[in-house]
Amino acid sequence: MGSDHIKIIANNKKATHDFFISDEIEAGIVLVGTEVKSIREGRVNLKDSYADVRNGEVFLRQLHISPYKYAYYGNHEPLRSRKLLLHKSEIKKLIGKVNERGFTIVPLKLYFKNSRIKVQIGLAKGKKLYDKRETIKKKDMDREMDRIKKDYSNKY
Repeated sequence: MGSDHIKIIANNKKATHDFFISDEIEAGIVLVGTEVKSIREGRVNLKDSYADVRNGEVFLRQLHISPYKYAYYGNHEPLRSRKLLLHKSEIKKLIGKVNERGFTIVPLKLYFKNSRIKVQIGLAKGKKLYDKRETIKKKDMDREMDRIKKDYSNKY
């Protein structure tokens, strides 16, 4: 496992801002050739995407992959549904959690792992406005503490 080469393509910062992430799962994704080439160029957006379960399969929706500009014909639709590749036990676990009130599946990261494109999905529960403020406040305090520690270590 130590030889896994991981290159992050896109992060979904909005997901960690809007949701509490309780569990994370790595999944493969079914893509066509022009989508892969477009992803290699970094022309992908995870911001408003989500996953849902239909007929025992998990599909990623609203994942925007821009059309490949050098494709002559057969270019893909930017917002089409894409199937995620998961084990049955993982799908059953997701179905159980999604049926509970308030849980949804959101993509967190899109990355290359040993030349394969993987997506990290998370089971998420929505944050209230005061939770979002509290998260921002905590992040600012941590940043300030790191700054103080850095200044202190440079003095002595």
